[in-house]
Amino acid sequence: MNNILNYLSLWALPALLLLILTAGIIKKVPIYEEFTSGAKDGFKIAINIIPYLIAIIVGISMLRASGAIEIMANIFAPILLKFNIPADILPLTIVRSLSGSAALGVFSDIANSLGPDNYATKLAAIMVGSSETTFYVLAVYFGAVKIAKIRYALIVGLLADLIGIIAAIFVCQWMFA
Repeated sequence: MNNILNYLSLWALPALLLLILTAGIIKKVPIYEEFTSGAKDGFKIAINIIPYLIAIIVGISMLRASGAIEIMANIFAPILLKFNIPADILPLTIVRSLSGSAALGVFSDIANSLGPDNYATKLAAIMVGSSETTFYVLAVYFGAVKIAKIRYALIVGLLADLIGIIAAIFVCQWMFA
């Protein structure tokens, strides 16, 4: 079974590309022209979202460099320990909604310092997989289509992040505690 899945995953992307090209040829679509037109539109979108990306990167860098994330972790550590939640993962819960790369950096720090078999590392891994980079999504995708009113999307996104984090805690305690 594992060999079949490995074989399928190896050929899935080339088969999909071949299928798309074949469908384009059958329907007599000018494939190269459509591809370059899409690339041109993608480049325009990339130019439009650069200010939003810079704002996110600067904000995250300021939070990490100022030590604000570590201060919050120290403040909430006693409360977290009452619920069997390691304080080491608090920076991850804060950063995850802001940036995926920052969250992976925090997760990497947790895994390197505590080891792969530590409860906090396992919890952090589950949290990374069960939450979204809400502010990044709002900045980039909403900025690309020029949506300015993000209030309800922000509330729903942060609520989904909170539910994902709580679910990660329950799953990790159920599986590893």
